[in-house]
Amino acid sequence: MTFYNRYINGEDSRSVYSDIYNLGQEAFSDKYFDDVQSLLTETFNRVAFNLQIILSELNNINYAFKTEFRFNFERPLLRPLPDTDELLVKLDNATNDIGRIPLSLKLFYKIVGSCNFAWDYENRPDMFWKCADPIQINSLDDIVDYVSDDGWKEYLNEILEDDHSQLPYLELAADYLHKDNISGGLPYSIQLTKQPSIDSLFLNEPNGTTFINYLRICMENCGFSRITKAEYENDYLEFFTKMKPQLKKI
Repeated sequence: MTFYNRYINGEDSRSVYSDIYNLGQEAFSDKYFDDVQSLLTETFNRVAFNLQIILSELNNINYAFKTEFRFNFERPLLRPLPDTDELLVKLDNATNDIGRIPLSLKLFYKIVGSCNFAWDYENRPDMFWKCADPIQINSLDDIVDYVSDDGWKEYLNEILEDDHSQLPYLELAADYLHKDNISGGLPYSIQLTKQPSIDSLFLNEPNGTTFINYLRICMENCGFSRITKAEYENDYLEFFTKMKPQLKKI
């Protein structure tokens, strides 16, 4: 049975993706790649569907999203940009000499776009949920602008020179403390790889996992990966009760 059929038939997606990761570079071979890409496409279609459902309910309960935008990364949900393919070429050109962009991130930008469910604490300091870590993935155009600046590569090279075990990365989101306007840690970042890769590690995020599994955790928690942490005493059950039955499994 294909990876795609295993996935849509309800097999545990972690097991399906684990088998893909174990293929290594063979996942890009003629034997497997179409199947792998079909699976990832279905995954990100589900992510896009879920984000729209969650956004609608958050608006219904008067969740405080930003409403004035200087940059696309500030928008709660932005569908793929018309020039996504061109922007991905620019991103590859800017990063190829230091690392490869995982297929998972490219398909996220092609199918989902970008999202920012962070609370607008500047205008509404009374947050619904503490340190809930709302999903946030920077927009492609803003990332391309950032990495096209010579200063970015100089900054990254300085970090890599100080730590030779560190692989290059792209910053994609603020950490959960910064999202709550608290001085926190390093941005959540996707690790670039030496060879083409299906997926990669999502660095600095508390679960220590891959990008796709981070999205899976977010969807399991209705868009907020740390909302269920007992120490924050978040009152999320009413929101979960309404949301979870409507969401597709990732």
